[in-house]
Amino acid sequence: MNTGQVLKDVANVVNLSTPLGLAVALVGRGRLRRRGNLIVADQARLPARFAGAFTVGSVVVLPGRTLEEAEARHPRVMEHEDAHTWQYAYCLGLPFLPLYFAAAAWSVLRTGDRASANHFEIQAGLDDGGYKRNPPRPLREGLTRLLRRGDRAS
Repeated sequence: MNTGQVLKDVANVVNLSTPLGLAVALVGRGRLRRRGNLIVADQARLPARFAGAFTVGSVVVLPGRTLEEAEARHPRVMEHEDAHTWQYAYCLGLPFLPLYFAAAAWSVLRTGDRASANHFEIQAGLDDGGYKRNPPRPLREGLTRLLRRGDRAS
């Protein structure tokens, strides 16, 4: 492990993102193990499965699947998730979460999915994360679709 990785992992402990990741892993009763510089919590049992894998600090959580199953589907998924650990560090930890969700909302407006125009997912590598690329659409179209969805919900 190089010095940069160690500093990033220490930063993610100090900024409380890795402790939060461990708490999520424990609540989900994930199987904890190391993969390089990452802590992996696979087979986590969480109520919402919004992603095949997600990262909190330096902890990669795999809901309902093993690391080997995730890598069989997307061989570079751990490289993708490792990129997210760096994002937690440069966002100073927990501020990453609202920034990520804002970027995901922007992506939904622009492309119809949470990843195609999400800065954090693009930076981590859409292909490595197993995301397809949707073309951007006019902002007006995204807003119209969102408003229509809201009308159906009420």
